[in-house]
Amino acid sequence: MAKVIMTCGKLCSGKSTYARKLKDELGAVILSIDDLMLALFPEGTGEMHDTYVRRTEAYLLEQSLQILATGTDVILDWGLWTREQRDRLRAFYAEHRAACEVHYLRISEEEWNRRIRQRNERQGDDPSVYFVDEGLLRKFESIFEEPAAEEADVVVDA
Repeated sequence: MAKVIMTCGKLCSGKSTYARKLKDELGAVILSIDDLMLALFPEGTGEMHDTYVRRTEAYLLEQSLQILATGTDVILDWGLWTREQRDRLRAFYAEHRAACEVHYLRISEEEWNRRIRQRNERQGDDPSVYFVDEGLLRKFESIFEEPAAEEADVVVDA
């Protein structure tokens, strides 16, 4: 039976790298909000960012159901920064009788800061990644809720 693997973790914790590894191992399809947003809005979204993220999420959830129906695993390369979001997605898949797992990529503070610096240095050469400025960092830090032990089906030390 096909399942959904939902990646959870901080910015720059290795979610996309992990998703690509799983894709190769499982023959799965990755659905990434960031990839779609960057493809559609390379110049940015300004004040509409959160609205576009919600619309993109709804679209990708419907796409995930279609992919699951073919017997193919789906990897949601999202952040799942809040418990509310993780609970909402679990309920969505339960309502559609689809198996899902949360894979939490846990990262030390030191490694996290190193990766943010590394990403920001690379961003000028790679427009496929978001630059993590102080505003985004503050927003993230005010939102992120580390999953409780019972929330994470798999914990990966990044």
